[in-house]
Amino acid sequence: MITKTFKRYEKKYQLDANQFNKLLPELLLYMNPNGYLSSKDSYPIYNIYFDTENFDVIKQSLSKPYYKEKLRLRSYTIPETDDDMVFIELKKKIGGIVSKRRVPLSLKEAYDFIAFGQYPEEFKDQSHLVLDEIRYYLETHILEPKAFISYERLALVGKNDPEFRLTLDYNIKTRQNQLLLEAGDFGSLLLPENQYIMEIKILGSIPLWLSHTLSQLKIYSSSFSKYGTAYKKYRKESFGSLFNFPAQQNRTYQQPMYPQSAMKY
Repeated sequence: MITKTFKRYEKKYQLDANQFNKLLPELLLYMNPNGYLSSKDSYPIYNIYFDTENFDVIKQSLSKPYYKEKLRLRSYTIPETDDDMVFIELKKKIGGIVSKRRVPLSLKEAYDFIAFGQYPEEFKDQSHLVLDEIRYYLETHILEPKAFISYERLALVGKNDPEFRLTLDYNIKTRQNQLLLEAGDFGSLLLPENQYIMEIKILGSIPLWLSHTLSQLKIYSSSFSKYGTAYKKYRKESFGSLFNFPAQQNRTYQQPMYPQSAMKY
């Protein structure tokens, strides 16, 4: 089991198609495509975001606190069996520095861990520590799945600096029902077509060549949260008030290990 922990600064930008088409050739002078699962330049990402019944996690996040965290279940393919790999991720932001803990598990192991706190049969020490941290988060928050968000991602890595990464996300979709990864990839567009979210992931400062390019193309940093935008979209569609989401697909579980948990699979 490979467990990863990331720690870095992240800056986000919104681009239109014209800016994207001018920026990409410049990026490829200094960076290489870094496909996650294959040699393809882009790949899909599917997420289930977890929150409290009243959306306390995202409401706090949107208030821009010094410290915030959120839990999501992520996959790079639509799971077809309980043995397909997914990732449980706990993302934190402290004073602008982003850290992410994540553990790869089978779909069934992930659901069992989230619902009952049941650890997989085999895992390394580092995985145990990360799962302990995620378990504590689950114990201290009454969570349920709240949003599905998927998108296509073009990922780039610096030719001379493998720690310098940049991603461009597009075709961002969201839905508020059937909140299971295995339910498939469908939903409404979160942004208009031909809109991109660029994220620069750095340990230090942005390279000078990139700063000049962004300035020339009038691409400026702007705060953007996919889940936050989805939450605002749901609020707007419900005439500005919270509402009960449609019934989700059912999964049968035993009594959860955490009696206070409100998981709704």
